[in-house]
Amino acid sequence: MDVFEAVAEPSRRILLDSLADGERTAGELVAALPGLTQPTVSRHLRVLREVGLVEVRPDAQRRIYALRPDGLVAIDAWIEQYRHYWTGHLDALERHLHRTHGTPDE
Repeated sequence: MDVFEAVAEPSRRILLDSLADGERTAGELVAALPGLTQPTVSRHLRVLREVGLVEVRPDAQRRIYALRPDGLVAIDAWIEQYRHYWTGHLDALERHLHRTHGTPDE
C-alpha cells in the first residue's frame, strides 16, 4: 500500500486530522472514531505507520502517535503539478469579484 491508498480511507483521514493538532494517545485516537473498535483503529494506525505518515513512541503503558511531516512529501509533490491550475482560477475569481462588486484592486 502507498500513501495515496492509505489516505483514501475516510477513517484514516480522520486520524490524520486528529494528529494535525499534535500528539495523541491511542485512546484519544480511538475516541476520535466512536463508531470503530479499538482493534480496527489500531489497524488503521498500523497502515499509517507503514506508509510513513505517522510515528509512535511508547510512554510508560501508553502509545503516543504523531504525524511525520516528511510522510506528506509524496502527496505534496503530486499536488504541486495542479497548484498552478488553482492559483489561476483563484486569481480569476478575485478579478471577477473586483469587477462585479466594485472593490478596488490592491
